[in-house]
Amino acid sequence: MTKTRLVNAMTIDIEDYFHAQALSSRVNPAEWDSLPRRVMANSERALELFAEAKVKATFFVLGWVAERHPALIRRIVDEGHELASHGWNHTRVDRQDAETFRADIRRTKALLEQVGGAAVRGYRAATFSIGASNPWAFDVLQEEGYGYSSSVYPIRHDNYGMPSAPRFTYHPNGPNGIAEHPMTTVRVAGHTLPCSGGGYFRLLPYAFSRWAMRRVNRVDREPCVFYFHPWEIDPGQPRIAGLPFKSKLRHYTNLHGMENRIGRLLRDFAWDRMDRVVFNA
Repeated sequence: MTKTRLVNAMTIDIEDYFHAQALSSRVNPAEWDSLPRRVMANSERALELFAEAKVKATFFVLGWVAERHPALIRRIVDEGHELASHGWNHTRVDRQDAETFRADIRRTKALLEQVGGAAVRGYRAATFSIGASNPWAFDVLQEEGYGYSSSVYPIRHDNYGMPSAPRFTYHPNGPNGIAEHPMTTVRVAGHTLPCSGGGYFRLLPYAFSRWAMRRVNRVDREPCVFYFHPWEIDPGQPRIAGLPFKSKLRHYTNLHGMENRIGRLLRDFAWDRMDRVVFNA
């Protein structure tokens, strides 16, 4: 008997190249408005890729972007994608206190819903910055009307990670609390390895990502959560001078091949919006 093909969650974090964590040591937020914006064109290209593949996705959008590009927000909703929050200006949650975080996610949700005309249920923290040190963030999200989070990466990493977290959907503050849908990992020889997209997807061979996600679908019988950024399909973006080697490697490696990889991924797996994958909505 053939097993049903699992549907995975396709997500995209809508931010510009200069918002990225890897560039933060050289780009001052006070300079953002003076830098050439590329998020609109890159996000529109992502929308075209999804349309060509007949895939609906979840767009985790910065309030900063929505305020400056309302037409993009309306197009996301009009084309049947899920609109979700990525916070206002890519400030890490672990660098905010509870009330600052509350103001940030409240402001972002209100703007997205006003511009997009659709309810915002989902949230993703900048740089996966919810972890063992700030579990209060889940309570604040629930109190502010969010239905789920996708902010935890259950791996070890120098910028983020919560290796003790469950690998699949869980309720960090009890069964009546908000649901957390962690970034996808694969277990290999007793080790937990990332296979959710982002820099790992560009740095590692495509064959590994495809194998790892198929293993999660077939062995764990769980849907994968995949993500990428619009700037990752933009090899022509401005280069920021003076970056540390590691930051340069993380941000710029294989940008030229990313669009083709995304196209292959959309063909190789079944995809849908996160809300429909995790809530069967």
